[in-house]
Amino acid sequence: MRNRRRQIEVFNLSFLDVISCGFGAIILLLVISKISEPRVIEQSNLDLSGLVVRLEGELHEIRGETQIFNRQLIAKQEQLSAHKEKLARLEGALSDIKGQYRLASTGAEAQSLIEAELKSAKQELTDEMRQLQSNYQRPKENAVIGGVPVDSEYIIFVIDTSGSMQRFAWPLVRRKMKEILDIYPKVKGVQVLNDMGDYMFSQYAGGWIPDSAARRRAILDRLSSWAPFSNSSPVEGVTKAIQRFYAADKRISLYVFGDDFSTGLMQEVVATIRQKNTLGKGKDSRVRIHTVGFPVLLVQPGAAQNAARFAALMRRLAEDNNGSFVGLSSLQ
Repeated sequence: MRNRRRQIEVFNLSFLDVISCGFGAIILLLVISKISEPRVIEQSNLDLSGLVVRLEGELHEIRGETQIFNRQLIAKQEQLSAHKEKLARLEGALSDIKGQYRLASTGAEAQSLIEAELKSAKQELTDEMRQLQSNYQRPKENAVIGGVPVDSEYIIFVIDTSGSMQRFAWPLVRRKMKEILDIYPKVKGVQVLNDMGDYMFSQYAGGWIPDSAARRRAILDRLSSWAPFSNSSPVEGVTKAIQRFYAADKRISLYVFGDDFSTGLMQEVVATIRQKNTLGKGKDSRVRIHTVGFPVLLVQPGAAQNAARFAALMRRLAEDNNGSFVGLSSLQ
């Protein structure tokens, strides 16, 4: 009788039960471990949102403080700039005061210094001075020497705008110009040139500036900052003024302001201006020429000789052209 072999089933019911229970346990563990995760994530999101809001608030505060600090910094910088400008002005004023004090300290000796320097210059410039004196004719008895004739209807200023005049004599230049303008209560025309023949107001170049109180104030105001190039020689300005403005029906006075004549021959200047300003042999000059000498160089070492040459030249020009020479002894 044949024996039947028993068949063994690998995947029987018991095995499946065990496997199912194992998978169930694993799933149950996973479910239990994931129950609290949404709460943790939600809490984390809330905490981060609060942190972002707080940081944004702090950022706004920092930006606001930065703007305040920037405004304060700009204000401090503006104050510093204003203080620097004030300091620069004060230093300039101090420098001017020191210069004036240095000049004023010699004020008591100014006249004697001028005389001594003129005497010294005359000794050193004997030939040139002798040549000037040889052609000199004494003025008539009734000529005005100490004063300034005020019979002119038109006045012209020819002003030396060199560095020495600008640095040391400019306040006095403005004062003397105002004094001269005050001598003439009313004229028909005014003009201002520098020693190179450059006009103060280009819109009036070649013509007359109408006289009025406002125009006179404008001239004095413009003079405070007017500084065209200068070669410290009056020849160009004087000859240009005579050539352009002389007219037979006009009475004109010309005022020359300066302090220095360092180059050139005085006799050549005298001859050039005589040629331009003479009506004819034995006749008067076309234009009266008054001259004002500023003693800027008298207190500067080695420059007194140029001041003496300028004084000699200006005196000769005034005497030859029916004018007056005024030599100032102080810059005060």
